[in-house]
Amino acid sequence: MLNLTITQRLALKGRAHALKPVVMIGNAGLSPAVLDEIDRSLKSHDLLKIKVMSDDREAREAMLQEICTILKAGPVQHIGKTLVVYRPLETPIAKAPKRRKGKPLTKKQLAARSS
Repeated sequence: MLNLTITQRLALKGRAHALKPVVMIGNAGLSPAVLDEIDRSLKSHDLLKIKVMSDDREAREAMLQEICTILKAGPVQHIGKTLVVYRPLETPIAKAPKRRKGKPLTKKQLAARSS
């Protein structure tokens, strides 16, 4: 399980506020299929909201601990029926280069830049 500092958790809670739940855990509980889906989601998003349909608070807390232990993630927040989990991305997603606004450069302008 990934241990997060209080400062990290506060920053992640702020980021998670605008997120919608991506995975829902139904009455069947935490099945291998649900764990696979959470793992797939954590590979593309480092921060994830999970909605649990169970009314039992202790069961939700146990699910959060199990998810974090198995998937090597960090528990960020457990509020109501919503769990927030964080795992850093294995390979950072490369950002697209910024495009310049305006017309493309002419051959003459390109030649002037290279000299």
